[in-house]
Order: sequence, then structure tokens, then C-alpha cells
Amino acid sequence: MGRVGPVAAGESSGSVVRRILLGSQLRRLRDSRGITREAAGYSIRASESKISRMELGRVSFKARDVEDLLTLYGVTDEAERDSLLGLAREANVAGWWHSYGDVLPGWFQTYIGLEGAASLIRIYEVQFVHGLLQTEDYAHAVVTRGMRGAPAAEIDRRVALRLERQKALVSERAPRFHAVLDEAALRRPYGGREVMRAQLRHLIDMSEQPNITLQVVPFSFGGHAGESGSFTMLRFPESDLSDIVYLEQLTSALYLDKDEEVAQYEKAMTRLHDESPGPEESRDLLRGLLQLS
Repeated sequence: MGRVGPVAAGESSGSVVRRILLGSQLRRLRDSRGITREAAGYSIRASESKISRMELGRVSFKARDVEDLLTLYGVTDEAERDSLLGLAREANVAGWWHSYGDVLPGWFQTYIGLEGAASLIRIYEVQFVHGLLQTEDYAHAVVTRGMRGAPAAEIDRRVALRLERQKALVSERAPRFHAVLDEAALRRPYGGREVMRAQLRHLIDMSEQPNITLQVVPFSFGGHAGESGSFTMLRFPESDLSDIVYLEQLTSALYLDKDEEVAQYEKAMTRLHDESPGPEESRDLLRGLLQLS
């Protein structure tokens, strides 16, 4: 890393952002004092890598560790210490998705928290319809194919998790969601003819929501800015947080927040937005695919 539905989901998603904010503030304090991660780790009886994970917001915070680090960094003002310790307490609130820990890898838990806290979500998807836009039957077909041999109960849990994530798009605090789908994602059949037809109708309906913009990159375009594969960009209401690029892999994920890396993906996303058919023309493409299906 370099990083709603019900109110409870919004609060727990915010805890991920608070964890990142606290980590970045601790990193700034350490840098300003010229203290190494190794020395900081020694002061809290931990390793250099533990300090790195804390500063990246990848682990929870113990109040004692934060207090000791603040002392090491020369933070003596009680108001400042109380503020940062309060942030640590809020950052440790468990997210709603933790109840799905039996089917949810740790690296994806971080993403769900960030997704739920984002004010703008932009995605490019080529393999299948993005999870936030999937119908229940389509999601079931996708999960079943990806988890061959998995027990039915586990598949149902994974689908339920995906449907829970979707509540963010229709909540009072819904983020703006801008999706660019490659035509390949719409033509690859999951679940049979009726499932695909229902999925296409759902995409048309969702594309008409005021906070959702949907564009389709047709095969006729040949090469385009998304040639490197699917990716997600997240933006947050907190000004202290930079945009994050999320790249999912088979057994892990990458979270990019370095300015130069984010800028490259920003450029690719902008080109996809500018060069793809607009929302209305994309709806016409979806209607055409529906007629052919």
C-alpha cells in the first residue's frame, strides 16, 4: 500500500482510513526527528518491519505502542497526544466484513474497508462484470467457477459478502462510481443465457443511477489505454489521503499510492473515460447485447 451501506458499515470502513491516517502521521513525526524505523521498533519492543506495517496502516494499534512512539518522537502536548490516541482507538474498530473472515483473505479485508470509505471509485474491468454491479445469480456463477469444488455453504457466504458490499452504492452516503467495462466482460457467459440477460438488464438499470457512470469499451476499438489489465482507483474525502490504485492478483493484491505510480494510472483511466463511448451510447451497446443474447 503505499491504502455505505448501513451506518455501521460506514463507521467501520472509516476505521481503515483512520488507521492509514494515524500511520502516516506517525511516519511524519518519525521522519521529522530523524529516527530510523529500527530505533522506533526497538522502543516498542518490535521489529523494523512492524513499524513499517504500522506506518502503512496495515495493522491495528496498541495504545501503549502509540504512547511510547509519541514520547520517542517528542510529542509532549497533551491535546496532540490525546488526539492521536483517540485516532488509534477509532482505528481499531472492527469492520462489518470481519464476520466473513472465514471466507475472506486478509489482503482483501483491507480493500473492502477502503472501498467502503471512498468517495469516488473508478474501475476498469475486462474479465467479468465488476463485483459491485453483479446480480446475485451472476455472482454465484462467477464464484462457483472460480472456487471449483468449494462447499455450497462457502460459495453462498462469498456471494452474500459481495451483495453486502453493493449496499454502499445505494446508501445515503453513496460514493460516485465510474465503471469502464471491456466488451469481453459482457460477452463471457456466466450462469447461462437467462443469468446473462438479467445481468445486462441490471447494468442498464444501474447505469441510470445518479451516482453511477458506466461506459463500455467495444471490441471495435482494438487497442486502448486499459491494455495492462483491470485496475481500481479509490479517492477519499479526507484531504490527507492520496488516491490509491488497487491491483488484485491470484493470491494477494498491490496497493499503490506513490504519486508517480498513481499518475500513470490516472492517465490511463482518463484516456479510457475520454476515448470510450459515453454513458448513453454505452447503454445502447448493452441493449444491443441484450437483444443478441
